[in-house]
Amino acid sequence: MGELIEVTDPADPRLHDYSGLTDIELRKVREPAEGLFMAEGEKVIRRALTAGYPMRSMLLSPKWAEPMRALIDTADAPVYVGAEPLLEAVTGFHVHRGALASMQRTPALEAGPLLARAKRIVVLEDIVNHTNLGAIFRSAAALGMDAALLTPRCADPLYRRSVRVSMGTVFALPYARLESWPGGLHTLADHGFRTIALTPGPTAVDLPALRFGPDEKVALLLGTEGDGLSDDALAAADLRVRIPMTAGVDSLNVAAAAAVACYAIAAAPADS
Repeated sequence: MGELIEVTDPADPRLHDYSGLTDIELRKVREPAEGLFMAEGEKVIRRALTAGYPMRSMLLSPKWAEPMRALIDTADAPVYVGAEPLLEAVTGFHVHRGALASMQRTPALEAGPLLARAKRIVVLEDIVNHTNLGAIFRSAAALGMDAALLTPRCADPLYRRSVRVSMGTVFALPYARLESWPGGLHTLADHGFRTIALTPGPTAVDLPALRFGPDEKVALLLGTEGDGLSDDALAAADLRVRIPMTAGVDSLNVAAAAAVACYAIAAAPADS
């Protein structure tokens, strides 16, 4: 389209998608219900478009009109431009990454078909921190995981903070949400996955000792911040593994641990 539409009223109904972005509890409910999510900055917006998410609209300040011109010219949706105080009044924060885009969610994937074509996956149990979730997605995508499964209580990967922290790699890693937990673990077994629980427990095997068959399907289970994996998840796992620690440190943040474990799984030698 390429046409800029000037907006001057924070209460303009055309800006409804962008209102109150700092109200986390409201947005967690509203965005899935209204079928939208926010992409922030040119790179993330482009990655969302490339992944097949349609744009509903874009919102930017005048100083970003020219730097964002290439994206604006290809946008198949309204592009609104308003003074920075107006943007802050609408969104609740200073928009400093050039632009915001309201994107349309696409139908959620189902776990069965996703697992049928995957070989290495992460399973996230009750990860409720959006920053950690985005960081895990980024590491998993970068280090060769094919997909992610989320338990019902997991945070939304398409929430703005998750998208931003992942730099848009939440769009590159297919994911599905399990309908129940721990009952959903049977889905992994049904598709032939060996489940590996990451835990600092003293009886766990050190990550460097991992070995996999050349065609073995592996699911890495990662637990919630603080408490780690539930007893049910640990009991159901085929193997427990840990990251060897020194200097009296007992564990890593779940996002950092995920990166180490994903790398170890990708680099693990095959069984001879």
